[in-house]
Amino acid sequence: MLQSLAGSSCVRLVEQHRSAWCFGLLVLGYALYLVFGAVVFSSVELPSEDLLRQELAKLKRRFLDEHACLGEPQLERFLARVLEASNYGVSVLSNASGSWNWDFTSSLFFASTVLSTTGYGHTVPLSDGGKAFCIVYSVIGIPFTLLFLTAVVQRIIVHVTRRPVLYFHVRWGFSKQVVAIVHAVALGFITVLCFFFIPAAIFSALEDDWNFLESFYFCFISLSTIGLGDYVPGEGYNQKFRELYKIGITCYLLLGLIAMLVVLETFCELHELKKFRKMFYVKKDKEDDQEHIIEHDQLSFSSISDQAASRKEDQKALERFLEQINVPKTETTLGELSEI
Repeated sequence: MLQSLAGSSCVRLVEQHRSAWCFGLLVLGYALYLVFGAVVFSSVELPSEDLLRQELAKLKRRFLDEHACLGEPQLERFLARVLEASNYGVSVLSNASGSWNWDFTSSLFFASTVLSTTGYGHTVPLSDGGKAFCIVYSVIGIPFTLLFLTAVVQRIIVHVTRRPVLYFHVRWGFSKQVVAIVHAVALGFITVLCFFFIPAAIFSALEDDWNFLESFYFCFISLSTIGLGDYVPGEGYNQKFRELYKIGITCYLLLGLIAMLVVLETFCELHELKKFRKMFYVKKDKEDDQEHIIEHDQLSFSSISDQAASRKEDQKALERFLEQINVPKTETTLGELSEI
């Protein structure tokens, strides 16, 4: 009897604080995922780093042995200066003297990586004025970019996601949830094909020292805004049409980022994912909900005429859409289409 009471009380306690338990498991899972990544990266990359260090040490010792007139401190100072310049995107190699990091097309590419928060790090401002301007430009430009991307994605997703799903649901009678899942998977497949596989094949053909895996790696690192900077296209000394190539890469990054956001928003609108996300959210109290309703009602009274006018315009637009797809205008179909 006592065991059953204790078990029921534990179950009741878990149900009452289900969101907190789920959030705790989410935090624990994220921490374990970080540790898992650190272990894998360390075990895979540490041997390669050790081999590279040994190779550089042997090369340095051989160079000093062949040039006895040059002391090791002098070589160290020269290498330190070369590495410092390399961190700023300037190379001392003779075959790299013809390419500039701050011509217009390169600056345009740099501005796009800053505003999209990709930030490869291969080119950075050299002067104090450039660093100060970069701060001000980013403070204004990054929120501006977020606003721009949000507005673009909001318009695209109506025509690419919501209307096609509703068309198959209303026209052919398929389940809306099933159509949404199939559409999201198909859209993701098309996006991966058009913005990952095809560009990777193009980059592997245009870049002399890139294979397909390295090109695909660049596409993923760029469009996910990770931007490690270990692979940057258009930096070869013999690159043909470098200015046009840089402009094309800039357009690819912006369009690819928009496509990624459209796919993510499409998946986020799936009913199953919405239910899954709610497991980790804090549940609102009834008092908070009542206060929110009262505030919403007070605001709605002041703009009721504007809302009525906008609803009439939306109703006309929905009726035109129904006429285009040859669907009878019923209350059910209009109510479903009003969700878009």
